[in-house]
Amino acid sequence: MESPPVISFDDTATAFAYKSDAELKKANFIFSLVNHPWISAMATGLVKVALAVRLPVEGIIKKTVFYHFCGGESIDKAAHAVEVLGKFHVGAILDYSVEGEKSEAGFDATLEETLGTIEKAHSSSNIPFCVFKPTGLGSAELLTKVQANEKLSLKEEAAYQRIIHRFDRVCAKGHAYGIPIMIDAEDSWYQNPIDRIVLDLMKKYNQEKAIVYNTYQLYRTAGLANLRNHFHEAVMNNVYFGAKLVRGAYMEKERARAEKMGYESPIHPNKEATDDAFNKALAFCIDNKQRVSVMCGSHNEYSNQYLTLLMEKHSMKPDDKRAWFAQLYGMSDNISFNLAKAGYNVVKYLPYGPVRSVMPYLLRRAAENTSVAGQSSRELTFIKKELKRRRTVN
Repeated sequence: MESPPVISFDDTATAFAYKSDAELKKANFIFSLVNHPWISAMATGLVKVALAVRLPVEGIIKKTVFYHFCGGESIDKAAHAVEVLGKFHVGAILDYSVEGEKSEAGFDATLEETLGTIEKAHSSSNIPFCVFKPTGLGSAELLTKVQANEKLSLKEEAAYQRIIHRFDRVCAKGHAYGIPIMIDAEDSWYQNPIDRIVLDLMKKYNQEKAIVYNTYQLYRTAGLANLRNHFHEAVMNNVYFGAKLVRGAYMEKERARAEKMGYESPIHPNKEATDDAFNKALAFCIDNKQRVSVMCGSHNEYSNQYLTLLMEKHSMKPDDKRAWFAQLYGMSDNISFNLAKAGYNVVKYLPYGPVRSVMPYLLRRAAENTSVAGQSSRELTFIKKELKRRRTVN
């Protein structure tokens, strides 16, 4: 087999070919803003206040960060972003990013929206996966009680069964259409019942191939062991195993809760330990590729490069459907588009939803790019390099 093409994550012409000059200049403005922590904090603070007092700031948000990180306000409005990505052989995962639902009616509405994304994926070759966030379909408080083995009331037990039913509705439709479903990870204090539900759904729908994917947060000290144990359970039941690997998104909250409640932090003590666990998880998945399909959800250049090397070692072609790479829309384009150009399977998580409803997601992106060591600086370096290249060429 031929060696895979050498991938340069520094190729900005490939990374930003899908962006116009105006879009690239807007990206330069956004990352310049978040690269200054005090400016970013002030801007996000003002937005929070404006939203709290119901000021009409949606127009400003749309003209700045919204379309950089989101596809649109609805499935149909996100179609243009899906099409643009598809032209560069990058798939999209429509992610309905409305958060904070607390009512049964809200959970049912999110279920219907999620089923709608599967319909859209069924009619588009550019949407190879669908996804949902468990707390979009059920109560975090109820899941927390289940994990703590607290006795549920009859009403709570009925609500818990409805959560299981909603999960099943999504996965059943994914199975019927052949669209894999990724189920996001949540906080450690209610992740266990989610894992249990998802493993049961794998037994039901992963008989022929991996349709149901669980998510593993490798910044958790238990992440790697959970991955291995869940894989072995799947194998014992003769089903295929779908795993999305991420480092994790709730570090500060996890550590703060552990300290407040007096239990050992479930998070690795440093980045090196997390990186080591993540890369070991990649190796484990590829070592067991006969039964495992893996999604590498990472903005870390080394981990993405490492997966390509693992695939080469195992004589897997770049477009082998058992291995995928994923990044968030509007971030790490240098990884996504260069991998896609080299023939690898790449997707972008494409959030969508009403502006006011997706603000929690956008505020997390602002905080992440401000706090993650060098994240906004890296993005900014690549953007400025490409702007300079275009000026030279033109």
